[in-house]
Amino acid sequence: MATPTRYLDRTTPPHLSTLILIAGLSALSMNIFLPSLPNMAAYFRVDYAVMQLSVSLYLGASAVLQVIVGPLSDRFGRRRLLLWSMALFVLASIGTLIAPNVEVFLLCRTAQAVIATGMVLSRAIARDMVDEAQAASMLGYLTMGMSIVPMVGPFVGGVLDEAIGWQANFAMLLVAGLLVMVLTWVDLGETSVSRHASFRAQFRDYPALLASPRFWGYVLAASLTSGVFFAYLGGAPFVGTEIYGLSPTWLGVYFAFTAVGYALGNFFSGRFSVRVGVNPMILYGTFVTSGGLAALAVLLALGLAPASVFFGFFFFVGVGNGMVLPNATAGMLSVRPHLAGTASGLGGAIMIGGGAALAGLAGALLAPGSSPWPLLLIMLSCSFLSVAAILYVIRRARIIGA
Repeated sequence: MATPTRYLDRTTPPHLSTLILIAGLSALSMNIFLPSLPNMAAYFRVDYAVMQLSVSLYLGASAVLQVIVGPLSDRFGRRRLLLWSMALFVLASIGTLIAPNVEVFLLCRTAQAVIATGMVLSRAIARDMVDEAQAASMLGYLTMGMSIVPMVGPFVGGVLDEAIGWQANFAMLLVAGLLVMVLTWVDLGETSVSRHASFRAQFRDYPALLASPRFWGYVLAASLTSGVFFAYLGGAPFVGTEIYGLSPTWLGVYFAFTAVGYALGNFFSGRFSVRVGVNPMILYGTFVTSGGLAALAVLLALGLAPASVFFGFFFFVGVGNGMVLPNATAGMLSVRPHLAGTASGLGGAIMIGGGAALAGLAGALLAPGSSPWPLLLIMLSCSFLSVAAILYVIRRARIIGA
């Protein structure tokens, strides 16, 4: 049963809109500046591959932080950790604006990864408040609302870049961080009531999760599906600007195709997860992603993939992610419900760490004169493996249930 909430009352669990904004700030930090990457590389007089480190280093730091954030939140509570992370995010955002060179910028940009706490704990808070099936539904609606941010973020970032300069993107992150921190202070009550274990004891719980085939099945399904998206983040700005000759504004517009699909996929999760079930929803989502990418590969091979078609087909990647991630997350958090924060952090670390590697790989493989094929092949491989991962979970469930 859901825990009662009262808006702007920090003695009760947060309103869903607050969780959406907390998670949305993390998403905004990840993607608002993507259309500006080529211009940022020119500003700092470095190669695109160096500037692309602002994506992969950020994701790598997010992965490391999520290993720590989960146990810390189970031990000390969600509210305190969120407020501290937001304060640090604000300081890091100031650093990106005053950085005198690319090294300092990348250091401050990496420090912005502390806001990944919002993504981890918004999921854990949802699981604190409701049971597994309801959590999948709630996470679907939460992520659907949050997906408005990546839908408009790159477009806004591209417009700000052309109108003011790439620094405007990070100024916007600074303002958004301050506003969400204030909202968190006044609306988010503590939802984690089990804090008897020490921090060291929380880490001792990791083997219980790592030894669970079910946990690994959900984590791999989520990691490989999101890996498709992270590879896209690492390679799409290069493909858009260098291969298709898009401006930052148009690149931001095309990024919206994926975000619209993500919103739709999360709507499906919120609407149907309780009725259809977690595992079938994950399976259908992996099919949507794989089918869309396979169709795009055929069109690209036939020479029928202008920019609108190439980026348009990533709508299906968005739909698939929106169907897979809330359900896989609810599944991994329910393997050991009393370790929801730990499971969210560990699962998120694996997912984001893999994403960082794939984003870096995509950036490294794309050089002047490249075609879109290296990016597309990475994404296809991850997508097909995600289908195998959830089929393993379903098969194991049938054997154990038999």
